[in-house]
Amino acid sequence: MALIKKVRGFEPKIDESVFLAENATVVGDVEIGKDCSIWFGAVLRGDVNSIRIGNNVNIQDGAVLHSLYQKSKVVIEDNVSVGHNAIIHGATVHSNVLVGMGATILDNAEIGENSIIAANALIKAGTVVEPNSVYAGVPAKKVKDVSPEQVESIIKRTADNYRMYSTWYDE
Repeated sequence: MALIKKVRGFEPKIDESVFLAENATVVGDVEIGKDCSIWFGAVLRGDVNSIRIGNNVNIQDGAVLHSLYQKSKVVIEDNVSVGHNAIIHGATVHSNVLVGMGATILDNAEIGENSIIAANALIKAGTVVEPNSVYAGVPAKKVKDVSPEQVESIIKRTADNYRMYSTWYDE
């Protein structure tokens, strides 16, 4: 069973449809919407500030979500995939975004909708990623636009696939 812990009077609010892997950790001021999945070894630490997650979001294995005390919050909107071992620290990720494996998004960054953050990219604190963009590198820079076809075939498909994968664990 996942570790779900009340901290500083804040108890996580998790929709009943959410898949939580046995060793996922969700603590403090965290709210998770419908049809989400929090995978093995993922940590959502809402101890110093809030984490808000929309619908159809997957936080993959080993990912960490955290923030700065009284300075930044994590907001993840709908249809977002946060890849294996990614870190989101006090940032906003708008709808229909794929955060690649090992990517790091730092405090007060904002990721525009329909975007892709490449594997191992570093989004520096305060960076605003344009909607419909691919950002890659260290530090990350825009490398190209995301086409409407890529939004459907890569970003939304990945989010939907993870919702499907989570149903395999109901068996």
